[in-house]
Amino acid sequence: MLVRLQPFQELESMRRQFDRFFEDALGELPRNEWMPAAELQDHGDVLHLRLAIPGIDPAHLDIQVTKDAVRIAGERRSEQSQNKDGLLWSEVRYGKFSRAIALPVEVQNEGTTADYRDGFLTLTMPKAAAAKSFKVTLNPAISATETSAS
Repeated sequence: MLVRLQPFQELESMRRQFDRFFEDALGELPRNEWMPAAELQDHGDVLHLRLAIPGIDPAHLDIQVTKDAVRIAGERRSEQSQNKDGLLWSEVRYGKFSRAIALPVEVQNEGTTADYRDGFLTLTMPKAAAAKSFKVTLNPAISATETSAS
């Protein structure tokens, strides 16, 4: 009896097992939803939030900024027909996405600006006055006067 090896079928089976493991551990996203990668940077008076969302029409983005959170929703639509003739393999996630990100400090949401370039959405959010840190400097003239008067 001759047994034929099918390595690609075995790899696909292993991939499905890993998917099931992570879905059980992390909770399953609906099949038509995905989550874009994000990074948040603190630049003193402003926060910069960048999301990797290539292939999304900026006109179809819904961006909401509150004083302590950001919510971004949109949809990546497939450019292929529904029957997917000729498609052998794809790792690109299509469908709707929604991402809510809590901010570490309060921001002035009305001053937020958005830029979409090279597949990255960048939000620039000025910090609220209460969230900004102020450097207090000691006036040496006052300190010297107080010391000599004592």
